Amino acid sequence: MRTATIERNTNETRIQLELNLDGTGKSDIDTGCGFLNHMLTLFARHGDFDLTVRCQGDTEVDYHHSVEDIGICLGLAFTRALGDKRGITRYGQFLLPMDETLVLSACDLSGRDYLGWAVTLPAARVGDFDTELAQEFWLAFVRNCPSSVHIRQLAGENTHHILEAVFKGMGRTLKMAVAPDEKHLHEIPSTKGTL
Repeated sequence: MRTATIERNTNETRIQLELNLDGTGKSDIDTGCGFLNHMLTLFARHGDFDLTVRCQGDTEVDYHHSVEDIGICLGLAFTRALGDKRGITRYGQFLLPMDETLVLSACDLSGRDYLGWAVTLPAARVGDFDTELAQEFWLAFVRNCPSSVHIRQLAGENTHHILEAVFKGMGRTLKMAVAPDEKHLHEIPSTKGTL
């Protein structure tokens, strides 16, 4: 089983995160932000990742630190669970439609960090969530799971739909990228780590 447990404590946040790359999509998410809970639940379900997140953050200020630090922890968890990445597919891509929205996501677990973000969000907020924080989340992820990630909106008018397509699509994309390459099944080590 490729798993990782991450604990991160800063002046702004206290986070515990558990990830199983070979799960069934079960999640138990409490970030302090309802919209982010929803997005991470969908990410886990569509990626077939088992994911537990607990975050106590300075939400009386805003959600910025919580969102960014959870992105950091998720990236670290993928890095730890993947180990040396032997025997994985490495590349993934998914084109996800959601009503009027169409979002393309693609990644290369290359060891080099890059985020191509071509997403136009019509609304600055969904509920009390600052929508610009979605880009901060994925930037934090790629910096801590060094990878080349492109997220490109091809259509969409509803901000909730667009962001939901981003998180669902990235779940599907990463599921494909971390999957065993059939030619190298014997090379995948079992990793279990804690940071």
